Amino acid sequence: MIRVTIHAAKTQLSKLIRRAQAGEEIVIVRGKEPVARLVPVAGTGRRRVFGAMRGRARVGDAFFEPLPADEFAGWEP
Repeated sequence: MIRVTIHAAKTQLSKLIRRAQAGEEIVIVRGKEPVARLVPVAGTGRRRVFGAMRGRARVGDAFFEPLPADEFAGWEP
């Protein structure tokens, strides 16, 4: 863990972000008091795959039918 002042964090932010991505914890201090931590964001682990839900959800014919007049009227401003 390294400690940097707010001024140093502002001037070296890109460098500090690279260090945080590498796993280092950076504490930003005002005077001697810690005020913030710069840590890496945990990834989701896996990426979404296009078509992963194929075959799991169905849309019936009723979905494409017009809404009843009373229900349709509720959607108008």
